[in-house]
Amino acid sequence: MPSNQFPLGALPARFRRQRVLIVGCGDVGQRVARQLQGRARVLALTSSPERMPALRALGVTPLQGNLDQPASLRRLAGLATRVLHLAPPPTEGQAEWWRDPRTLALSRVLRSRSLPQALVYGSTSGVYGDCGGALVSESRPVQPSTPRAQRRVDAERVVRHLGRSVRTSILRIPGIYAPDRPGGTPRERLLRGTPVLRREDDVYTCHIHADDLARACSVALWRGQAQRTYNVCDDAHLLMGDYFDLAADLYGLPRPPRVARAEAREQLPVSLLSFMSESRRLLNQRLKAELRLRLQHPSVASGLRGG
Repeated sequence: MPSNQFPLGALPARFRRQRVLIVGCGDVGQRVARQLQGRARVLALTSSPERMPALRALGVTPLQGNLDQPASLRRLAGLATRVLHLAPPPTEGQAEWWRDPRTLALSRVLRSRSLPQALVYGSTSGVYGDCGGALVSESRPVQPSTPRAQRRVDAERVVRHLGRSVRTSILRIPGIYAPDRPGGTPRERLLRGTPVLRREDDVYTCHIHADDLARACSVALWRGQAQRTYNVCDDAHLLMGDYFDLAADLYGLPRPPRVARAEAREQLPVSLLSFMSESRRLLNQRLKAELRLRLQHPSVASGLRGG
């Protein structure tokens, strides 16, 4: 990878001995781990002993622990020089539904011993809520409209508080896709014939290819500015229906039927309707100017090919 894309390549060996802890090492975390191979020692927190062999096969040192059991996290204190936090908040079963106790537990353990140099948190663009299709920069106030987004706002608050002592950066991430990602393309939905909104009712949606997101995570660990937020998205501003039409054309499948919003409420589950209730067009100037990231897939048209 060119040195202008990944900051470790040109550094002397003594500065490459970094220890990166990935918390939430799913598909994107594993992509980050592959990118960091040979450039840093990568550790990953996992609550599943069954995943340890697969993580070791990636060259990752697995650490067993559970964000829902804070006592199990003690061994993380002082281990890493940089931390990538990609674990989502809990989805249910808490009295304080608007909070993210997982991020709080991680923050407390990191504070308990020598602090890392940097922490990058993967949040969601859902914290902006419905913006009526407006262009959205990182300076726009958050206005979460779902419990899921509210918990992310709480996690961002915890990360900012940690940022008084550690260089913290927040990545606001929209829909993630990739042909080699489980469920990472619209193909299955198109095969089911799930309808989309008619144009006059449609909403703008934003995306990022999983590989570009992983690269953004990697460079943010070194280049992310203190207490800074970044929209991590591609350059496309597509209506949701146009996105599915584009995918259908690429795959040689029928385009999905279009319905009015009132019909959609009768036909679609609440979880899907929530994504059809928010419209925004994310701006990614900071991603390019400050993190100096060149997108490999600036549009979904290039990213979906092969899926």
